[in-house]
Amino acid sequence: MTAIVQQCPLCLQSSGILPFYSNKSREFYRCTRCALIFVPPSYFLSPLQEKAEYDKHQNSPNDPGYRTFLSKLFQPMQERITPGSKGLDFGSGPGPTLSIMFEEQGHEMHIYDPFYAPDRDVLKIEYDFVCASEVVEHFHKPATDLSLLWSLVKTDGCLGIMTGMAQDTEAFAKWRYKDDLSHVSFFSVQTMEWLAGEWQAGLHLMGNNVSLFRK
Repeated sequence: MTAIVQQCPLCLQSSGILPFYSNKSREFYRCTRCALIFVPPSYFLSPLQEKAEYDKHQNSPNDPGYRTFLSKLFQPMQERITPGSKGLDFGSGPGPTLSIMFEEQGHEMHIYDPFYAPDRDVLKIEYDFVCASEVVEHFHKPATDLSLLWSLVKTDGCLGIMTGMAQDTEAFAKWRYKDDLSHVSFFSVQTMEWLAGEWQAGLHLMGNNVSLFRK
């Protein structure tokens, strides 16, 4: 099956979208403008299917391994925010942990998750920092969702994103990250640089999966 692709879901460009990779499950396209790799909407899971996938996650603040994983985002964020900052863990999941790690350091935290913490009132205020750990790859409408995240960050505040970073086609073919059917948007260094340019933001890339944007 060849999917119909009308525009890039991030930069909304309607031209310059090229086939990137395909397997027996899905087709993947890449935008030549913002470098986002994405699957067309015809491959999206239903909300019930998505939640069933997330319910399988056994993440917990009592799991030292999970805390170590989150530290890739937590540590550089903690180094860049002032004591007693107010933050949001966007996409906190079934076992909120990142918010607890920041609370343990004296920060005021709010959480939001469309399935597990759906109180949208927390999306009506601004924060000193916003974190999105293993979230943006699930965005069906990254242009809308990332604009929301950025709007929640105060001037001089920080947005931290942790997501697997795509590379070339050969590496992508072997990348297990793409095989999760709830993953539909795949970012790269070039995509993060494009975002920083659009937002006129400072950008720090940490390791191979953490991007910090300063407003």
